[in-house]
Amino acid sequence: MSSMPATVIVGGFFGDEGKGKIIAYLALKDKPSIAVRGGVGPNAGHTFTINGNRYKVRMLPSAVAYPSCRLLIGAGVLVDVDVLLEELKEFNAYSRVKVDNQTGIIEDRHRREDKSSAHSSMIGTTGSGSGPANADRANRTLRIARDIDTLEPYLDDVSYSINMAIRTGEHVLVEGTQGTFLSLYHGTYPYVTSKDVTASAICSDVGIGPKNVDDVIVVFKSYVTRVGSGHLEGELSRDEAARRGWLEIATVTGRERRAAPFNYDLAARAVMLNSATQIALTKLDILFPECKHARSYSDLSREAREFITGIEDRLNVKVTLIGTGEDTYDIIDLRDQ
Repeated sequence: MSSMPATVIVGGFFGDEGKGKIIAYLALKDKPSIAVRGGVGPNAGHTFTINGNRYKVRMLPSAVAYPSCRLLIGAGVLVDVDVLLEELKEFNAYSRVKVDNQTGIIEDRHRREDKSSAHSSMIGTTGSGSGPANADRANRTLRIARDIDTLEPYLDDVSYSINMAIRTGEHVLVEGTQGTFLSLYHGTYPYVTSKDVTASAICSDVGIGPKNVDDVIVVFKSYVTRVGSGHLEGELSRDEAARRGWLEIATVTGRERRAAPFNYDLAARAVMLNSATQIALTKLDILFPECKHARSYSDLSREAREFITGIEDRLNVKVTLIGTGEDTYDIIDLRDQ
């Protein structure tokens, strides 16, 4: 059987773009056999809503929404064992989750250091322990998954499993976390996360090479938000963000997100850095309330269609998925058009 390259989904701004919704939709619609999570670790929270029920994940891929999908965590990810075990229980996902033998382990001391560090406070981290744990990994002192007894039933050579799945023609979704401009290398340093989170790094996290990637879907929200410190061009006042309906609360920390209008220059750079082949645009209904729950392109207002066309013209990439509401199925899917 011929191979079927993987699809990689990454954030285009500062995280919070709605990747969880997009990945949950792709899992339910395309029915992949495997979804694998790359990125940093439990400092990233993804949210999706199905039939009014809201779900949050910090360790498992958002493809947990599709019950027949195997859920893998790549070697480059940091694992908080307590968070992982809670999510295994919540989703009754024990039989379909595997963790790479070499994933790094966040311990209590990492969380304490993260929360007490003046430097971390200045940057505005989530306090999850991810930064200190990745520092230990760079120093080759971090414990890894194969050292943890409670993880033994879930251990696997994830990189091998993914590559074999691709080789035999299975459909694989690769889920990134955070956003392009939180990348340690390509973001707004020092107000960034503790590693690279662009598409090439996500592939490295899970152990697949560039020839095995067919599509890179970059997710943009219809406006820009970020949590914590760091420059945000065009930032609105809190009152103005609230007036526009752009004031949001972060999944992991519960902090308010700062907001600004859609940034075409940042988006163009994200397309370049990630070799984007498609764009998923979320929360169009917040910008254009008349489009709420639309599931056909023809149901969008003229202003909304012009906004989408403007993005395509300036970025030279097609917008193929358009989010128009909180529910996972509030999406206009243009991939086959």
